[in-house]
Amino acid sequence: MTLPALAPPVDSGRAAERWRALRFRLAGIAERHPDAALASSLSAEDMLLTHAIFRAHLPLRVFTLNTGRLHAETLELLERIESAYGRPLEIYHPDERAVRDYTAAHGAHAFYDSVELRRACCRIRKVEPLARALAGCSAWITGQRRAQAATREDLPEEERDGTFGLAKYNPLAAWNDEEIWQVIRARDIPYNPLHDRGYPSIGCEPCTRAVRPGEDARAGRWWWESSDSKECGLHTGHK
Repeated sequence: MTLPALAPPVDSGRAAERWRALRFRLAGIAERHPDAALASSLSAEDMLLTHAIFRAHLPLRVFTLNTGRLHAETLELLERIESAYGRPLEIYHPDERAVRDYTAAHGAHAFYDSVELRRACCRIRKVEPLARALAGCSAWITGQRRAQAATREDLPEEERDGTFGLAKYNPLAAWNDEEIWQVIRARDIPYNPLHDRGYPSIGCEPCTRAVRPGEDARAGRWWWESSDSKECGLHTGHK
């Protein structure tokens, strides 16, 4: 993935329209759901959303999941966020006993052995912490986009999450890569430096690689699996 080195001002054009609409959309979500939260994967998309929320001082929580297997660059970004905005992200960790039991039973890298074992690892490190983070919320916000993968081509901007029983908002669903990066560059939004090294989608370190020319944005996630299985269980409607 080649990122634009320079970006035109975001005060005009399609990206500007999207940016203004996004801020209006987030304010509306906050008004309808004052207990809503952004589940940030610390991706470029989620950094754009975090910037919009923090700069507008919206009463929306922003949290992330520290799975215990994140890249050093991702962990360093957490420090940069607090420095840039004067507000840290809430961080949720997996249950230590569940991690130990899984590792003892299957091995430290069992997720390479089967889709079932990989999803079991994701449930422990991501889905269960997400459930805790969303407890008491009536809605959650994600940075998912239709252009990211075939599994997300029909992604709506608003849906009902049957797993968690919440309203779910995907306000960047229709955005393309250029629009995301135009706003990030123009607004000087912090982002993970792995994006500059061919990682459009960043997850746990053992499960993420850089993408090759012509591959979709999520090809580097669980690259040893077929393309129709590349979801971790956080977004069960789009597996």
